[in-house]
Amino acid sequence: MPFEEHLSDNFTAVLRPEARLSAETRYLGWNVAPEDLPHIPEHWLKYPEPEASLHYLLGLLYIAFTIFALVGNGLVIWVFSSAKSLRTPSNVFVVNLAICDFLMMVKTPIFIYNSFTKGFTTGFLGCQVFAFIGSLSGIGAGATNACIAYDRYNTIARPFEGKLTHTKAIFITCMVWTYTFPWAVLPLMELWGRFVPEGYLTSCTFDYLTNTFDNRMFVGTIFTFSYVLPMSLIIYYYSQIVSHVVNHEKALREQAKKMNVDSLRSNQNQANTSVEVRIAKAAITVCFLFVASWTPYAVLALIGAFGDKTLLTPGVTMFPACACKFVACLDPYVYAISHPRYRVELQKRLPWLAITESLPSDSASNVTDATTANTSAPASS
Repeated sequence: MPFEEHLSDNFTAVLRPEARLSAETRYLGWNVAPEDLPHIPEHWLKYPEPEASLHYLLGLLYIAFTIFALVGNGLVIWVFSSAKSLRTPSNVFVVNLAICDFLMMVKTPIFIYNSFTKGFTTGFLGCQVFAFIGSLSGIGAGATNACIAYDRYNTIARPFEGKLTHTKAIFITCMVWTYTFPWAVLPLMELWGRFVPEGYLTSCTFDYLTNTFDNRMFVGTIFTFSYVLPMSLIIYYYSQIVSHVVNHEKALREQAKKMNVDSLRSNQNQANTSVEVRIAKAAITVCFLFVASWTPYAVLALIGAFGDKTLLTPGVTMFPACACKFVACLDPYVYAISHPRYRVELQKRLPWLAITESLPSDSASNVTDATTANTSAPASS
């Protein structure tokens, strides 16, 4: 008998794991304890259980994600916190973003264990821990990326106004966590929204499927304040940076033309500008990765709350989750590629990595130390 008929004939079918079986098919949730079934959105219970190989493949993928992310972000936290040349006010944001990405991957053993045991094995408690840490790290990463964009804007477009100090950077970081915590605590306490399993029932996030007014209001609100707001700030500040750089270059070219010279820049100014541009590119890259990783998840949540839920199959929902973890792996390596001072410090501390990075010239080094702070950043579900 199809599962839908079980539901229509007897509502208790949802509460009995043995009713999740048919002669040909096992449905998702067939091996879930009766006390845990009410915590699972009914939407997922309509789908057949995936092949075991899919669970194992995702488990192996997450093991790789975890190793790369914990090592990479751990190095960023260690080096940026301990190296005197990198302990600048702006790099407080870099460390905070690395902490967010590190936290995001700390919870993945829950997913890995669930994957290799093919289901909701860690139960309600594991689900709550997974989703709570995921909410903190994902929303915290978004807010921190907005802070990084603001800092880069002040450094490049308004260098003489509102210089960032360590005290101000730490205060802003504290405000980021103050802003982030309510969005994780409210669904954890089920005061507004709740955390539930999704997809193959191996990961958990906030409930975007329950069709009630309160739940849809929660999804719309968290979408606005945790995605749209930081995204708008990121786009605004970086567009202002691009506009400022374009207008500045245009003014220099026009002035050079009037003076009948090739360029008004000295070699030192060109070196300084090159460092600034490289730092800005690193920050923009990290923020772009954030946008690319969280936009699919935001769209998925909107579809679940306000759109056609049939589009959200268990397999589809795993792609945005994997994208968030992938970006958490990439972020720290963006620094390694783009940040010469970071590579130099790694070379000092871990010579066996065989990093061959020469120290910058004095002028470039000074600029790097003064502006690196205004740099970079390292994320979802």
